[in-house]
Amino acid sequence: MFRFTEDCLIGVEQLDREHEHLFELINSILEMIHNQYVSDRYSQIKGLLQELDDYAEQHFTHEEAYMEKILDPELIIQRSQHMVFRDKVREWEFKDIDEFQEQVDTLKEMMLFLAEWLYQHIIGSDTMIGKLPPLEEWMVKEDICQFSEEYLVGNELIDNEHKELFRLIGKANTMVREGIDASRCDEVMDILAELKEYTEFHFSDEEEYMESIHYEGLEAQKRAHAAFVYKITNIKKEEIEKQPQEYMQSLVEYLLGWLINHILYTDKKIPT
Repeated sequence: MFRFTEDCLIGVEQLDREHEHLFELINSILEMIHNQYVSDRYSQIKGLLQELDDYAEQHFTHEEAYMEKILDPELIIQRSQHMVFRDKVREWEFKDIDEFQEQVDTLKEMMLFLAEWLYQHIIGSDTMIGKLPPLEEWMVKEDICQFSEEYLVGNELIDNEHKELFRLIGKANTMVREGIDASRCDEVMDILAELKEYTEFHFSDEEEYMESIHYEGLEAQKRAHAAFVYKITNIKKEEIEKQPQEYMQSLVEYLLGWLINHILYTDKKIPT
């Protein structure tokens, strides 16, 4: 069973309720897979897909409307992620599931995709809703990637590694300020590869430290770390090439915003 846990809460009551119901729908798929007494699940699957499509559409509408209301800078990226979800569900709706094995295979594919997508989306993106200042406030700062004392957690190793993450995101931000076109996409991908490698290195060090002190929040930290790495890993060069300047500006805002939020509201809880 997939559980809606505290680290999935974003602090907006309506959206949290809707996220919880999406978990319930995934568990309905799991129950269908393990139900040995029904040989033909065609009608059940079609009904579930329709419910999933309708409910996701309703939820995404609510979520995007809330983000519009608070001028959340992640709205564009969220819309793109929501579209990926819609397209996948509608792909299943047109899939041939007349045969029993096709039904089983489709249910398993649905469960794996939805569980991974939902965890990654909620923990990696939705938990940032309302945490970032409006875009205009970010961009008036002279150097949005400057590491300051407020980000210190009191552990020298972790603080130094956080500084390096700020520096690497700053390299990407420098490119944004200089202007990016398709000819610089390879350079962008090199910076992102360097950021991914160092991020994984840092998260490994941080998790090792938390294990050494038996920190009770370790599992939630691991999930948050995995979601962030997943985000970086799944950046596609072809997506950047479509609108390199706009894409990278949004990405830098997300990366920096996530890091700041994670340090201030999660890492600072780690005993030092």
